[in-house]
Amino acid sequence: MSRIIPLITLILLALAGTVTANEREDDVAAEAAAADSDDAPEQDEASSSEAEEEDGADTVKPLELLGKTVQPGTFETLHWAPDQSFRSIATPVPVLVAHGNEPGPRLCLTAAVHGDELNGIEMVRRLMYELEPTELAGTVVGVPIVNLDGFRNGSRYLSDRRDLNRYFPGHEKGSAASRLAFSLFNNIVRQCDYLVDLHTGSQKRINQPQLRADLDKSEVVAFAKHFGGMTVLHSPPGDGMLRAAAVEEGIVAVTMEAGGPNRLEDEAVDYGVQALETLLENLDMRKASRFWGAPQPVFFESEWIRAGQGGILLSEVELNDQVRKGEILGTVTDPISNTGSAIIAPYDGRVLGMAVNQVVHAGFAAYRIGEEKSAEEVEAKAELSDQTLEDNGVKPEEPAAPKEEEEAADAPREEEDPAPPADDTE
Repeated sequence: MSRIIPLITLILLALAGTVTANEREDDVAAEAAAADSDDAPEQDEASSSEAEEEDGADTVKPLELLGKTVQPGTFETLHWAPDQSFRSIATPVPVLVAHGNEPGPRLCLTAAVHGDELNGIEMVRRLMYELEPTELAGTVVGVPIVNLDGFRNGSRYLSDRRDLNRYFPGHEKGSAASRLAFSLFNNIVRQCDYLVDLHTGSQKRINQPQLRADLDKSEVVAFAKHFGGMTVLHSPPGDGMLRAAAVEEGIVAVTMEAGGPNRLEDEAVDYGVQALETLLENLDMRKASRFWGAPQPVFFESEWIRAGQGGILLSEVELNDQVRKGEILGTVTDPISNTGSAIIAPYDGRVLGMAVNQVVHAGFAAYRIGEEKSAEEVEAKAELSDQTLEDNGVKPEEPAAPKEEEEAADAPREEEDPAPPADDTE
């Protein structure tokens, strides 16, 4: 019996130790659970913060343009009011804006920089009103009638006979043309990443739908390839052109030419709209409703072939015809003496632009003949040009210094009017 009591005591002590250990483990587990519970809000807050940051990165902000705010996923008609005439009777220029729900680039479309070029106006109207901002990534800004003054008068020029497309980027204290150019460029064009300036032929000339682009710049070559199967002419812009000012500012820009002045040509308009739809698709801004059968552009070097004498021009070829070296393109005949001469194709090529039948003077540019170049040739030339710039210490992707950094004392360029444009340059 004396041995049983100590044994019972040891068993009771062991059981007590086990219970105590279990209680301690329970306490530790409870403390750990409490700690986890305290950390949980912090983790939830961190996760929520990260989610908000991710959402913020994809959130499209309202667009501030021309003193107005355009909300994401909406279409607005704004108004641009250049200081061009009497303030009390000035008519603001409509600006159509489709601001998408998703992030993306800003594309600017300008038309009727020359008031008699109507096809571009219709291209902008058709494209802008088929856009669905809720399904758009980025922003499209369309200015259907830049030169409202010329448009009202059916004229290429402003009322002072100046060609607006020789005054960009403009000057805020210059002539009417220069002030108008300055206002458009700074208030609208500079807010965009890409520019397509829409034109037609001039002076009774018509153009096969085509892009004019400086193919010595690799970024412009890449942009031109986004329009699908469209003719692309190598055409460095002249001083004062909107396209030139945009590229100098770091905005990738091309000119689209289609048809002739003072007419609405449905085929040319439809061709241009299709090219712009393809551009939006290739920029990942939206899915186009139509697609090119031939997706690759066709590049050309070209030149104008001129009349050797004055007289009545009668053509023997049509727009987009393939011609052979030595082929007669047309004849010019003196209506009094009945003497004439032929205009001959100097090389094999395609008719990309031409004058309509009319009375011409000696030296008149009658036919634009293009010689096809491969995409590889064009890209190699652009890369060589970029490399040359880099070798000279200039990085081609860097835009020029902002115009406002120039000395204020510089005389406005418009005091000396630019030389009249050669032929149908945009």
